This record gives sequence, C-alpha cells and structure tokens, in this order.
Amino acid sequence: MDIATIMGILVFIGLAVAAILQAEGVKGFIPFANMEALLLVMGGTFCATLVNYPLKQIVGLGKILRKVMFQSLEDTTYIVGTFVGLAQKAKREGFLALQADLATIENDFLKRGVQMVVDGADQEFIRNMLETEIGFIRERHKIGQEIFNAMGTYAPAFGIIGTVMGMVLMLNSIEDVKAVPRRMALALAAAFYGLASGYLLFLPMGGKLRRRSEEELLVKEIVVRGVLLLQSGAAPSVVEANLKAYLEPAQRILIRSQEEEEKPAAK
Repeated sequence: MDIATIMGILVFIGLAVAAILQAEGVKGFIPFANMEALLLVMGGTFCATLVNYPLKQIVGLGKILRKVMFQSLEDTTYIVGTFVGLAQKAKREGFLALQADLATIENDFLKRGVQMVVDGADQEFIRNMLETEIGFIRERHKIGQEIFNAMGTYAPAFGIIGTVMGMVLMLNSIEDVKAVPRRMALALAAAFYGLASGYLLFLPMGGKLRRRSEEELLVKEIVVRGVLLLQSGAAPSVVEANLKAYLEPAQRILIRSQEEEEKPAAK
C-alpha cells in the first residue's frame, strides 16, 4: 500500500477537524454535513467524466489505481542481480540452459524477454516486441492520468455550480428568513467539497499515477536493456556495469555489498 497517499489524506482531514473543533467545537461540523452539496459535486464530476471518456476506460481506471496504490514496484537491484546470474549461466552452459530458470522469475515482462532469448530470437525482434508492449503500457497509464486530472478540473467547477445554485435558491426564498442559512450552507459546502476533492484527491492522484508510471517504465527499460545484453552474449561484468547505470548510487552500493557477502560464502 502507498503509505504516503493515505497519510496525506488523513493528515489533512485531521488538520481540518482540529481547526473546526478549535473554532466552533462539535457544532461546527453541522454546516459540512450537507449531502445535497456532496451529491451535486461528486455526481456532477462523475457524470462529466462519463461524457468525456468511454465507459470502458473509466471502468479500467479502477484496476490501474489498485495496481498503483497496492502493488509494490519491482526491486531494481534484484533485476540487475538476476541478469548477472543469467549471463553467468549462459556463458557457462549456453542460452538453452536458461529455460530452467524461467520458472523462478516472477516478473512476467522479464520472463517473456528471457524466453525470447532462449528461443533464439534476434535483437531487433526482441527489441520491437518489448518496446511495443512498453508503448501500450505507457498509453494505458496516460489515459488514467488524464481521467484523474480531468476529474480534478471538474470537481472545483461543480463546486462553483453548487455555490451558484445555492445562492439562486437563497435569493429566491429571501422572504423566508429561516431558509437563508440552509441555502447559504449548500452554497459554501459545495465549494468546499469541490475544491477539497479536486486539489486533495483527484489532481494529486493523477500526479501519483504519472510518477508511478515513470517508475514502472524505468524498470521495464532496465529489463529491455538487460535482455538485449544477455542475447548479445555480453560478459556478466559488462551486463552488471551497464544495468548499474540505471540505479541510484545507494542501490549500486547495495549490490556491491551483496557481492562482497557472496564471495566468502562461495569460498
């Protein structure tokens, strides 16, 4: 689970609750408990999204969101170590010997790449197949980002619509003094829900999807590079040096320390 996203939302809610309690006490929550405003903003945002995007893309958005929020990214140091081990085995026993290692590889993208190497595919074929898949993944992620960014635009707009509607209703019933506070609460609560959902949920989630997409695509770029190096018969040291270029300095140090621990064990 992505702790940062959950923490950001909960901390904001906590700060808002603390501010209301500090200013007005428990009774201060009453103006915000306005289901009319909430339904207008959220329902309007959802309907506008349906108008803008096909239903198939909106339904598929839940799967992308669950993957981003609850599925951890592949460990890049593990991927580099896997390719170094495969390169060592291929150098000793040949590419066909890698068939036995496919069952232990959990990353499907990496497994497909190594399978093509075992099957004797050339570099151009492997590159085209893997890069085509990356292109489709990038496009799916882009659609998800666009939908959340659009919802982040719609929600504040429907908050303004709710505010205008509440003001119209209030002015229409200005003779009934008792109805004025309720209409005003609808107007202001709609603006609150629209701004809060747009700038706390939808737009940040679109940004989160973009960053997680970049991280996932980087992992896949490492896999493509590793598969092509493996297919070319590059030495394990060359494979390791090339793939380490994708890693942060701290991750490179981690790989180096793991190698130093393995050397005494091998002796």
